[in-house]
Amino acid sequence: MEGNQTSVTEFILVGFPLDTKTQMLLFGLFSLFFVLTLLGNGVILGLISLDSRLHTPMYFFLSHLAIVDLAYACSTVPQMLLNLLSPAQPISFAGCITQTFLFLSFAHTECLLLVVMSYDRYVAICHPLRYSVIMSWRVCITLAVTSWVFGVLLALVHLLLLLPLPFCGPQQVNHFFCEIIAVLKLACADTHINETMVLAGAVSVLVGPFSSIMVSYIHILCAILKIRSGEGRQEKGASVCLGSFMAQPLSCMLGPDMGTLREGKSTFCCFIAFSIPCSTR
Repeated sequence: MEGNQTSVTEFILVGFPLDTKTQMLLFGLFSLFFVLTLLGNGVILGLISLDSRLHTPMYFFLSHLAIVDLAYACSTVPQMLLNLLSPAQPISFAGCITQTFLFLSFAHTECLLLVVMSYDRYVAICHPLRYSVIMSWRVCITLAVTSWVFGVLLALVHLLLLLPLPFCGPQQVNHFFCEIIAVLKLACADTHINETMVLAGAVSVLVGPFSSIMVSYIHILCAILKIRSGEGRQEKGASVCLGSFMAQPLSCMLGPDMGTLREGKSTFCCFIAFSIPCSTR
């Protein structure tokens, strides 16, 4: 079994099994989205760093989300674009494992940051007089660091369970990047524990955070409805910017039954998430 494991030194990314014309169309479309993602998040980071008026907890977390979005896209999109130009691109075993780890780390971190941002808005709307005390810079830094650390640790768990598995063929990853479920299907060993952990991880970073976000916004909505002034309601409602925070990407973690292109008809992953800063004035 050890010999079989070491025999696999690279994988082949199947990518999109489409005709050449469609692949070129997708290449142009995704290239545009990728450039817009880089520019959009880059502008957000630049404005936040240059404008002292944006040095607030909300924009502090937004800057971290922009960094995650950039890293999230850069960990998968370039390989996907290369695959569209030249299908069935090989990727080394180490490169594949690294891509899986980075993708999971950024996906987990993004989900956790969205929870932190919803909590920040909850405090700002429901406890405005205590906002500066509750959301002190020490608390903000702690929450941001915790999101990054937990995101990496959760991905590390999957990595440690993935590395000991023997891979003896086939070498074709049925995806446009090394998505964990697609990689697990290539292992010639029982992957029940791995798939269980993937499902548990999906619940912990999707269902749990999503529930927390919903609870926060229910409280925010109740607080807005209690405001008697119609103008006050509009001002408070605009400051919440529900849309920018409810865009939690379902693709940040795929369950065991949704992992491959052919079986799930691939869902063109929504890896591009634009974060639009909203005024809290």
